[in-house]
Amino acid sequence: METVLLIDSSCDLPLEFIEKSNIETIGLMCHFKGNEYEDDFGKTLKYEEFYNAMRSGEKPSTSQINSYRFHEKFKEIIEKGKEVVYLAFDSAISGTFDSAQIAKMQILDEYPNVSIKIFDTKCASIGEGLVNYYAWRALEDGKTGEDIINWAKENCNNMNHWFMVESLFHLKRGGRLSMSKAVVGTLLSIKPIIFMDENGELINVVNIRGRKKAIRFLVDKLKERGNDFENMVVGISHGDCLTDAEYLRDIIKDELKVKEVIINHVGPVIGSHVGPGMLSLCFFSNKGRKII
Repeated sequence: METVLLIDSSCDLPLEFIEKSNIETIGLMCHFKGNEYEDDFGKTLKYEEFYNAMRSGEKPSTSQINSYRFHEKFKEIIEKGKEVVYLAFDSAISGTFDSAQIAKMQILDEYPNVSIKIFDTKCASIGEGLVNYYAWRALEDGKTGEDIINWAKENCNNMNHWFMVESLFHLKRGGRLSMSKAVVGTLLSIKPIIFMDENGELINVVNIRGRKKAIRFLVDKLKERGNDFENMVVGISHGDCLTDAEYLRDIIKDELKVKEVIINHVGPVIGSHVGPGMLSLCFFSNKGRKII
């Protein structure tokens, strides 16, 4: 049975990669300027338009993928005689994983002999993207859906997410951080550094004065926690600050000689919660996801 990898838009993989790959997609929803958009990797709602509006005071909101949409997507795939593997957006910050589980149960009531495999990655943005990128490569190499799930169980807790934001206001507004933790984001030139732990929770681990110093902190974390750099694929996502993303990439390529760096915008759903200027660095680490 052919296995189809289904990804949600929170993985922030580049559109050009998705379009050339045998991957199915489904998007979370963004409510923006009085309209509702499905996050479709920048095709409909352009990244620059979205972030420029946020800089001008627009306050978008978001919603998860509901079970009905998952049901329709699963049905579309399994009626072609294919198996579904869905490595899901972190359940600690979205109900999307739960919606997928509900839809799976509904589908199995209708089609008891089909295969739908779902796993909560506890990852987000390009960290979730890297998990799915490796899953896609494994499927291309002939691995099965069961192989992919077993790999995800063994490896998702090794995905490090480090990111800096201009302030914690957007994370506080969306309920991802408390008010007390968000106060520091109002201080001049202070760049909060956020880490996603093994439970998928967001932690403000340190606050650094100055953007270049904060970028240097990200590089140092890769040096400290990374390994096997010559075979490493690193993910960088950004809130419409490509120059900084490329600066970070160039440092990593020059100092650590990593194999590949994937760069992409943060889509409007996660972007609504982190704001313009966010810069993330994600990579697999044999030191896991505990802060040490």
